[in-house]
Amino acid sequence: MAEDLSVRVAEVLELAKKAGAREAWANVGRSREVETLLRDGEVEKVQESTSRALNLELWVENRYASHRTTDLRPDALSQFVADAVALTRALQPDPDRRIPDPTLFAGRSSANLDLEDSSVPKIDAALRESWCRTMDQAARGHERVISASSSASHSEHEGAAASTNGFSGTWRSTVVSLSADVTVRDEGDRRPEGSMWAVARHIGDLPDVGGIGGRALEEGLARIGSQKLPSLKGILVVDPRAAGRLISALLGGADGRSVQQSRSVWAKKAGQKLFPEWLSLTDDPLLPRGLGSRLFDGEGIAARPMPLIAAGSLQNLYVDNTYGRKLGRPPTTGGPSNRVLGLGKRPLAAILPDVGDGIYLTSWLGGNSDATTGDFSFGIRGHRLVGGRIGEPVGEMNITGNLIDLFGRLVEAGNDPWRSSSTLVPTLVFDGVRVGGA
Repeated sequence: MAEDLSVRVAEVLELAKKAGAREAWANVGRSREVETLLRDGEVEKVQESTSRALNLELWVENRYASHRTTDLRPDALSQFVADAVALTRALQPDPDRRIPDPTLFAGRSSANLDLEDSSVPKIDAALRESWCRTMDQAARGHERVISASSSASHSEHEGAAASTNGFSGTWRSTVVSLSADVTVRDEGDRRPEGSMWAVARHIGDLPDVGGIGGRALEEGLARIGSQKLPSLKGILVVDPRAAGRLISALLGGADGRSVQQSRSVWAKKAGQKLFPEWLSLTDDPLLPRGLGSRLFDGEGIAARPMPLIAAGSLQNLYVDNTYGRKLGRPPTTGGPSNRVLGLGKRPLAAILPDVGDGIYLTSWLGGNSDATTGDFSFGIRGHRLVGGRIGEPVGEMNITGNLIDLFGRLVEAGNDPWRSSSTLVPTLVFDGVRVGGA
């Protein structure tokens, strides 16, 4: 239980002070993960893993170091802490590395984020296999199917953290996920694939199990006859399942470390009008049942919603305690929780008829982006749009450009975010996008 972990953390802090640490931060976590994998109707893997670990941060005579161990036996911990303090004392001083100010711990929300489903630990092998077989039956429901696989997994996590300057906190959460993948026969030796997945904190938030396998099959069959179109410039509609990658790439350098090390396109962009006035993007750690939800971050900073982009301009960066000091800025939070893009009024199905001709992007085929410049090049696959209708499948194409320029061309956001992610992004519609092809 998390209460037992709290006792262990308190013991570690006492050991650290006795060994000579001026300040210390410790967290102990443990988890259990279980998975069943079915391939072509046969159980291929049943796997269970458990883990536990202690992370210890130390400040000793203006020196800082972090240490980790998985051996939590009392005798082993005592020696581990003593060695960790001695090793930290041997390092060079780092005046910017200080324990977070306790004022950052204040104002922590008491909201019930509902991150734990008590029925998840009760899921047994029979239920996981039943889910897999339901997905498998739907996924293999066509003569063109060559191979299909389905997976059901769940996990439980708990932990406790505390510091010598007043922080203490615990957490408990569950995750359950389902997925299906299908390979189908095309002309020649081509083998298109389709996939579908769902992830949630609670079992009741998962969609219909058979529908996951059916959607994977549907997408595999829709890829038959995929071709490369000539290069074009026009409308690009991005499916909600794929849109999250664009947000992650856009914010790749939106943190204090990247800015301080001159590796961020956002370094001098604060307050500049870069995007449509209606565009908003918020980091919200307090979403009930959110996959990225939390009451505090890894430094104990109290969680609260933070606007990243509002009214089309950059408002905040992810700034932790250390890089806030280096930059002379107040810390915000060390990393993302739930990234939520402001919603429009229509879902994908209502948007498409008004689009005309263009490309409907459903998934990515590799690629990369540069957080320093914002330049990107991503391989894509999807469908041609003709008169607002989804047409033939396309692939082996790519989009290139600059991410800030791309989001400056955003003309509409849907109201249909993909919820099996901590990046909650709906359908996105861009104009004037260059798509490279034949």
